[in-house]
Amino acid sequence: MIPAASFAGKHVSLFGLGGSGIATARALIEGGAEVLAWDDNPDSVAKAAATGIATADLRGADWAKFSAFVLSPGVPLTHPKPHWTVELAKGAGVEVIGDIELFCRERILQAPTAPFIAITGTNGKSTTTALTAHILKSAGRDTQMGGNIGRAVMTLDPPKPDRHYVVECSSYQIDLAPSIDPTAGILLNLTPDHLDRHGTMQHYASIKERLVAGSETAIIGIDDSWCAQIAERLERAGRQVIRISKRLPLTDGYFADGTNLMEAVHGRYSKVAFLEGIGSLRGQHNAQNALAAVAACLKVGLDLGEIQTGLESFPGLAHRMEQVGRKDHVLFVNDSKATNADAAAPALSSFPRIYWIAGGLPKEGGIEPLRGFFPRIAKAYLIGEAAPAFSATLGEAVPYEISGTLAAAVEHAARDAGSDDSGEVVVLLSPACASFDQFKNFEVRGEAFRQAANAIEGVKPIGGAR
Repeated sequence: MIPAASFAGKHVSLFGLGGSGIATARALIEGGAEVLAWDDNPDSVAKAAATGIATADLRGADWAKFSAFVLSPGVPLTHPKPHWTVELAKGAGVEVIGDIELFCRERILQAPTAPFIAITGTNGKSTTTALTAHILKSAGRDTQMGGNIGRAVMTLDPPKPDRHYVVECSSYQIDLAPSIDPTAGILLNLTPDHLDRHGTMQHYASIKERLVAGSETAIIGIDDSWCAQIAERLERAGRQVIRISKRLPLTDGYFADGTNLMEAVHGRYSKVAFLEGIGSLRGQHNAQNALAAVAACLKVGLDLGEIQTGLESFPGLAHRMEQVGRKDHVLFVNDSKATNADAAAPALSSFPRIYWIAGGLPKEGGIEPLRGFFPRIAKAYLIGEAAPAFSATLGEAVPYEISGTLAAAVEHAARDAGSDDSGEVVVLLSPACASFDQFKNFEVRGEAFRQAANAIEGVKPIGGAR
């Protein structure tokens, strides 16, 4: 835990008592703050109270005594309208912050030179965070990873000068972190997302920009116009900007040339790393993730040999194009985290011949946006509530069966793929759907796929499958 000593002796209010909220309250208490916490869920309040956290309905609190109000990132700050606690805080002139802000203040207080890599973007941030942390750990660096992935940031070990922090940041968390100041800030990409919470794309982009604007070095993917404009704006303001591109040669920065990762300096190119043969980093989207990780790791002092070793040993993110097993020429890939069509597109674009398991609780738009990948699909195995609608979209373009359950789909796809003599093929779970019709969440669905695949006779688990 990181005790929040910057609020020692001060009164702090807190709303949102989920896992990270309780962790944040405990960190404040450990640091010497007087905390008063609340949540709209009585069960959450009871759970917090049972751990010794003081709780009371903040509607009746004396807001004049609070030095800060710590808000859970899941609670609306601005849109569609501010939460009632935000209105009370602003009315009393109390600053509204989140756990990432607390972390940033403690780092500055305790170890301002501790390397801090912060990652955001609409897509790819979890993989980039996990990859960056893996490279650092494999190179023997004291590494802490958390934030919007894994551990709540205040549950990480306390800052010290040689401790490296790799923190994934959602737009909600950045919105509550006005002084975020990473050593290397990564902004991967921007597409419309969470507009119900941010109102407009312009506002969403401006929040994401704060992470790189406050960084010592801004690493920005420029393959979309929003990020390209942010890079230009920061550079004009005198910030250090490193551009990355997964598809365009650059004059200065890092770009992908097939599976080679290239550095450009005033138009002169050199290879800094390669992804050939690294199955966990297959696909153009992973080239972008790797470019960002390479740039960040170079920034905090790793050499190219250490980085290449880390890339080659990266096991991948669980449930995101995770290679779980192989039988002869058939690879089994768990992409359960693909809960809509856009999220399924990277996996479908990464393999030439696919036995595709899809379906679940359908999202708006179905799989029509994936039509361009239909020629890659040898056969589809449809499960869950979406099966009838997906079969109508596939029509005569793709052979399919309505398997109904995931277990049946895996069994049938493995049988058909095993008889395919066209070369390397993949049995791919990339559902393009939520899991909630048949599973508690996408993790449970992915684990069910992993177990079903590795139960098939002759399948060899990959990388000590989780």
